[in-house]
Amino acid sequence: MSLFDIAARGGWIMLLIVFCSVLALAIFIERFVTLRKIRINARTFVLQIQNLLIRGRLDEAIKVCKQTPGPIAALTKVTLEKYNRPYEEIKEALESAGRTEIYHLEKYLGALATVAAVAPLLGFLGTVTGMIKAFMKIESLGGNVGPSVLAGGIWEALVTTAAGLIVGILAIIFYNYLQGKVSQYVYEMEESSYNLLEMVREKEVPQS
Repeated sequence: MSLFDIAARGGWIMLLIVFCSVLALAIFIERFVTLRKIRINARTFVLQIQNLLIRGRLDEAIKVCKQTPGPIAALTKVTLEKYNRPYEEIKEALESAGRTEIYHLEKYLGALATVAAVAPLLGFLGTVTGMIKAFMKIESLGGNVGPSVLAGGIWEALVTTAAGLIVGILAIIFYNYLQGKVSQYVYEMEESSYNLLEMVREKEVPQS
């Protein structure tokens, strides 16, 4: 019996579970590729920007930010474009840009978490519908049934439960992996934002 034949025994609920599995895999691949593309060495990048600013090459620093992918470069660009503005204005713009970047980093993770929660529930629903079918068979035949008569309902119950749990477990693993990557980016964003704000504050301190 092929895997497709086994899945077919799960009935219409298996279609929903398969949809959940495809959705979870698509989200994981999209987020994995996206987060990988924007990966940079944050410390090296910030030092590069600081060196350019020390030499008074603000326009070149902004150009480097535009050419560099990722949220850290985006936050740095926002800071540099307001570099000559008051400190509080720069801080407010940086905080607003930070919230936007976090939103983009966490894109689709809510849907992935939903799949992780819903897939096992669909499996348990398949268990219930499968057992209902089995008992309906018993009732329709007046209790005079053998294992082969109940096999269809039991197949549906077991296959959907197993499939739902597998998809749910994989979705949780995908979600936790991506959430860990996002948390790392957020930490680097916070660290670089602090360094940028300190750099701006030092700029406003009168030299003695």
